[in-house]
Amino acid sequence: MVTFMRIYADAGGESHFDDLDVQYEREDFVPPAPPVLLSGFTGATGYRFELVQPGWIGDWHPAPQRLLAVYLAGTGEITASDGETRPLAAGTVLLAEDTIGKGHVTRVTGTEDMHVLILLLDAN
Repeated sequence: MVTFMRIYADAGGESHFDDLDVQYEREDFVPPAPPVLLSGFTGATGYRFELVQPGWIGDWHPAPQRLLAVYLAGTGEITASDGETRPLAAGTVLLAEDTIGKGHVTRVTGTEDMHVLILLLDAN
């Protein structure tokens, strides 16, 4: 089972982390190749790449919209407004849904640039 990280805001605007498991179903996706296991589709409106340099700190901010961030290179950390901090490294997948309230703080902690693929998601 693959798990990814979610950050969200509660009704009071406080941000928290959650761990979500990817749910798969067998699907004949690319015939004539054998069926594969796929998750359900989530609507997306676009994507972009982000490059953040060492030492960068994004002070308290909410996500600009619902998005999925896939960390490709570099290291950092993200802190929710409830005080919990989690690491960010290559391979981390973050579903950011804390679009209201205080948001979170993001930091590049390593000595290399952080490269992130950002997928802009439908509002849901």
